[in-house]
Amino acid sequence: MDHDKPDAAALLHLRAAGLAKGDPLALPITPASMFSLPGAPEAGVDAYGRMSNPTWRALEEALGHLEGAPALAFPSGMAAICAALFATLKAGDRLLLPADGYYTPRVLADRFLAGLGIAVETRATARIAEGGFDGFRAVLIETPSNPGLEICDLAEVTAMVRGAGGISIVDNTTMTPFGQRPLALGADIVVASDTKAPGGHSDLLMGHVASHDTGLMDGVRDWRTLTGSIPSAFDAWLLHRSLETLELRFARMCDSAGEIAARLAGHSAVRAVIYPGLAGHPQHALADRQMRRAGFLIGVVLDDAAAADRFIAACPLVEPTTSFGGVHTTAERRARWGDAVPDGFLRLSVGTEPVDALWTAIDEALQDATI
Repeated sequence: MDHDKPDAAALLHLRAAGLAKGDPLALPITPASMFSLPGAPEAGVDAYGRMSNPTWRALEEALGHLEGAPALAFPSGMAAICAALFATLKAGDRLLLPADGYYTPRVLADRFLAGLGIAVETRATARIAEGGFDGFRAVLIETPSNPGLEICDLAEVTAMVRGAGGISIVDNTTMTPFGQRPLALGADIVVASDTKAPGGHSDLLMGHVASHDTGLMDGVRDWRTLTGSIPSAFDAWLLHRSLETLELRFARMCDSAGEIAARLAGHSAVRAVIYPGLAGHPQHALADRQMRRAGFLIGVVLDDAAAADRFIAACPLVEPTTSFGGVHTTAERRARWGDAVPDGFLRLSVGTEPVDALWTAIDEALQDATI
């Protein structure tokens, strides 16, 4: 898939290409709610802060470059998912969600979508194609799934959804465009939480939606404007700055995760390791074909909840947080949120620490956890 790799060099120089003499190389922040607007409103002219913002546009140009399609920024990953769902669904429609993906869309569906007359069904990621997609208006796909890291064939599934008359929405949060580009594999819409690796420093909430379909994006934009689901100018600026180092951070995190996963697979304190880059992963061949990298997330199964908690407490280079994708290595026991995983399952998000120092800390903590 090297032909479909985002051009990181061009990303760094997107803004510079349009600068006039004396303009700042770094993107300015425009924290404005009002803009000068004499006469009649004009297309492309900023009118009000809920509608548009120059800092958003610069960010969306960068996100669109990474996705290879127009993109719109949102104040969180869930805001992006909501926009994609509410812009495409109406009463009487059917929606298919991953049973083993991020749990919040399922809560959203139960709490709000069902009450609006939308029928919601779920399927496991690895078996999402079983039964076909006839009658579904939209199918949300997350591959690799969070937290179980199961994979489905994006090209096959999105073609099936389109053939059945539906819309495929792919959550690419776990991979970023540097690891996988769902639109190039047939997805109608891609959504992502940029809170994770794109932001990368655990200091902002952001998300985005991207699509080649102008009609779908018009609906997503209208949803954002009418609901006020907009990012702040400062957060848009901060994400724009972070995107400039995403390729470097993502590569380091994936390289380290591959080494850590291989070492964990042979560790006496570990019951199981789930990582698409390992030959033992049930969809390893598909991952190798579909994804440019195996990612920075590792599923680690220890004996029980107590052992998992002891490991996190004992490791000085693993922080006990929810969420993932930052420069700090983090881990959490996902069963505490109700995910269908063993009590001793840890979602390990590998950061940018030197890999040898990180492994030494993990190995020693695992030994302490089994005492």
